[in-house]
Amino acid sequence: MFRSRAKEEKAPTDKVPVNFSKQSRDPQAPKGRPTPKRSEAQAQRRSVAHTPTNRKDAARRQREERRQAMERQRQALAGGDERYLPARDKGPVRKFARDWVDSRFNVAEFFLPLAVVILVLSVVRVPSIQSIALLLWLVVIVLIVVDAAVSGLRLKKRLKERFADQNTRGAVAYALMRSLQMRRLRLPKPQVKRGERP
Repeated sequence: MFRSRAKEEKAPTDKVPVNFSKQSRDPQAPKGRPTPKRSEAQAQRRSVAHTPTNRKDAARRQREERRQAMERQRQALAGGDERYLPARDKGPVRKFARDWVDSRFNVAEFFLPLAVVILVLSVVRVPSIQSIALLLWLVVIVLIVVDAAVSGLRLKKRLKERFADQNTRGAVAYALMRSLQMRRLRLPKPQVKRGERP
């Protein structure tokens, strides 16, 4: 217990020095896997570094990703970028249906302005003007139905010719719903001018 340090320092040690090196293979030997690219390694480090540690961080990150996805989708709807469009607007069939509707005049797209005019006429307390407003309602509705039926048949025929080997289900209904909107309010924005056939 009260031994001198000098004796301890002089005493020979029987212990073999431990090698802490974990090198189990020859440095020149192949490692058995390809070296990752720098961009891949950095992306992996970033994903590990930004992995949320609790539910609050995970929820915040999910909200941020959803916000970015919605922003990309909004820009795609404005610019027509196919990559970020919603699922209902994607694909060559839907693009053709959009372009076909946008290239022509549709009676249904003028429904809102005509409805406002007819509503104003029906408010006027003159019986003859009110009867004219009622007749206009009937004429507008008949024109919209006839135009939609003719447009639907023509578009269906064009889709069969152009996309015979693809699924065109729902494209006619999609086009008719688009034709109900005013041209300047349509999303995705029209990519063709009127009279320019797709």
